[in-house]
Amino acid sequence: MKLTVGVIGLGIGKHHIEGYRSNPNCTVIAIADTDKAKLDAVGDQYGIPNRFTSAEALIDSGLCQVISVATPNKFHKDLTNRALEKGAHVLCEKPMAMNAAEGQTMLETALKTERRLMINFSYRFTMPARALKARIDQGDLGQAYYGRSIWLRRRGMPGFGGWFGNKELAGGGPLIDLGVHRLDLALWFMGYPEVDYVTGTTYAPIATEIAQREHKTYSVEDLAAGFIRFKNGASLSMEASWAGNIKENELMETRILGSRGGLIHRNIGEGYEFEAEFFTEHLGYQWDEKYHAASSWAAGNPKPITAMSHFIDSIIAGTPHEADGKEGLLIMKILDALYQSAESGRPVIF
Repeated sequence: MKLTVGVIGLGIGKHHIEGYRSNPNCTVIAIADTDKAKLDAVGDQYGIPNRFTSAEALIDSGLCQVISVATPNKFHKDLTNRALEKGAHVLCEKPMAMNAAEGQTMLETALKTERRLMINFSYRFTMPARALKARIDQGDLGQAYYGRSIWLRRRGMPGFGGWFGNKELAGGGPLIDLGVHRLDLALWFMGYPEVDYVTGTTYAPIATEIAQREHKTYSVEDLAAGFIRFKNGASLSMEASWAGNIKENELMETRILGSRGGLIHRNIGEGYEFEAEFFTEHLGYQWDEKYHAASSWAAGNPKPITAMSHFIDSIIAGTPHEADGKEGLLIMKILDALYQSAESGRPVIF
């Protein structure tokens, strides 16, 4: 069985194409983008025959059993719901939607149509993250009680003046763009506990000044920070920024403290490669263990995997997939609460 795949949006969507191409059980046969030049360039690069300048036309063509929605956030809900209604399984780029109300309709549509909905929380598919999760699942962390998860940039506002900085198209700034990844990773490590309450703050002194100076549109935060308290007593702090006067150009780090161990997942050299460490006590001695990224993969060892490949494998095998619509919706509820708390200056009770 080889599934047919369509990808809508060829910015981040190019990564979706690469992810699907790593799995021999699917073929990307259709792409859509409003930019005709980009559409043809990507189509020629990957040999994709069916090309649409309209996302709706791709969906309505009925060519695809699986569709990736990788458009600006504003269009996630409508395109996802349309694809689900047409009978396709959907992998939606993060964040799930502009807000939790939109995310709720997406989840309801997936349940009604009995189609799958997955959110592209790609950082949990890095090998260091999966190695840490394996340790957690066998009990090495014990009870997670505190976490801190951050993604900070010194100056890294994507497409400055474009849709990322427009609240009407993006829904928010670095919190909904970067923080969503580190929030999911931390919750995944902690077992997605139930939320009790949330507090948040947002700031935009740097990006706002630059936008005014360069006469560009900017209507979101450039830094957000928050605190999440869970019903089991655990807590998580988080930070996300596109602009901040820090040393590093790009700093990603997730730490979790547990009753039996602790862990860290972070980027290496301010880039997009990652490392993982695990900290424990054994026979009264303190141990630091570091994940080793093998240069080759022996038979029987865990293999690298992408979110796209995992989605395809799960559909074919009829097994549950990770990062489902329920987890995506909880993330949206937390993001909404962080923004609401930042605006009101008060905690938001779940």
